Amino acid sequence: MQGEGRMTEHDPAITSETARRRIPLPLKVFGMLCVVSGAAIASVLALVIVGMALIVREGGLAGELSTATLVIFAAQTALMTVLAALFAVLDVRLLRDKRRGAAQLTEVMIVILILVALCDMMLGGLTLDLVPYGVVLVVLIALQSYVDPSLAEERELQRKLRDMETREQAEDGTLGRDETGKGFIALNFFNLFWIFVVCCVLGLAIETAYHFAVVDPGHYQDRAGLLFGPFSPIYGFGAVLMTVALNRFHDKNVVLIFLVSAVIGGAFEYLTSWFMQFAFGIVAWDYSGTFLSIDGRTNGMFMAMWGVLGVVWIKLLLPWMLKIVNLIPWNWRYAVTTVCAALMIADGGLTLLALDCWYQREAGRAPDNAIEEFCADHFDNAYMTQRFQSMSIDPGNATRAS
Repeated sequence: MQGEGRMTEHDPAITSETARRRIPLPLKVFGMLCVVSGAAIASVLALVIVGMALIVREGGLAGELSTATLVIFAAQTALMTVLAALFAVLDVRLLRDKRRGAAQLTEVMIVILILVALCDMMLGGLTLDLVPYGVVLVVLIALQSYVDPSLAEERELQRKLRDMETREQAEDGTLGRDETGKGFIALNFFNLFWIFVVCCVLGLAIETAYHFAVVDPGHYQDRAGLLFGPFSPIYGFGAVLMTVALNRFHDKNVVLIFLVSAVIGGAFEYLTSWFMQFAFGIVAWDYSGTFLSIDGRTNGMFMAMWGVLGVVWIKLLLPWMLKIVNLIPWNWRYAVTTVCAALMIADGGLTLLALDCWYQREAGRAPDNAIEEFCADHFDNAYMTQRFQSMSIDPGNATRAS
């Protein structure tokens, strides 16, 4: 029995499994850097908070910064404080080889980091200060994909699965279903990315048709939200948000789905309008004076429309969407997704740059670097007005500190 025990202890399979679950040394070094960075950020934030408190108390910022600007700065400071603390927790997770805990933690950190970056954009526009956020975001996304054992197992399975069962699932449109049964689909990057892309196009088509038939009969207006392609990202992000929120409600009562969708959709529309105005001075829609209008950013009718869309999406369109995505050949799907994701990111990044330069020009600032000169030459005010026909921009609406 003792001999059997020794054999089990030194079983190569167990040793290999243990080694596979251990987090490599470079990631643990990254964790130590997280602690150092978190401590440094916390120290700087403490000094900034104290300094700002003294200045505000003495009235040094009176008349210089709006209340909204101060609120956004306070929110960013609070988020960065939380992020610094989570960096320290992440280090402990990495050092203790806690893959699952580290994966869940990085998901929260990714959301907070994005919120911090959005606050930074609303305060200072698109500057080089955003580059570190992007670098950390990429690292966190890669880390989240690596440390999550289910994702690691999924990648291994994806490399090996070529059998008939997988092909039959793809043909039936069931590949990508949530195997746990808790939700309708697996909430992975592949599924969510294609939901985003398809709904960007579908949403744009619906909005354009609605404007042509109802808002301004017979008059076509370009409602696109990106510089290139027939995409309206608000619908893409909205669909992703709806999918994540409603995935576990796919078999629930339609009334419950309607109410959840209406609240989520209305809140999303409100926050999107709020961000666009405060970051770029852009007003893309205004529902002031309409039924149940909330600050002109959303209203009762459109919240009801979000509710209906949520029901239609989770009950009818999502199964259809899954079949469409499964038309991409198994051995091409990740290469195609990677290329398309890179193109969408480039389109979105260039769109933000063009909007920021448009803002700068409207604020009376002449281009003073190569990027702003490029945008002035290729995406001047006339081009931007023609491309984004539903938008109006006024720097006075923004909350930038400079």
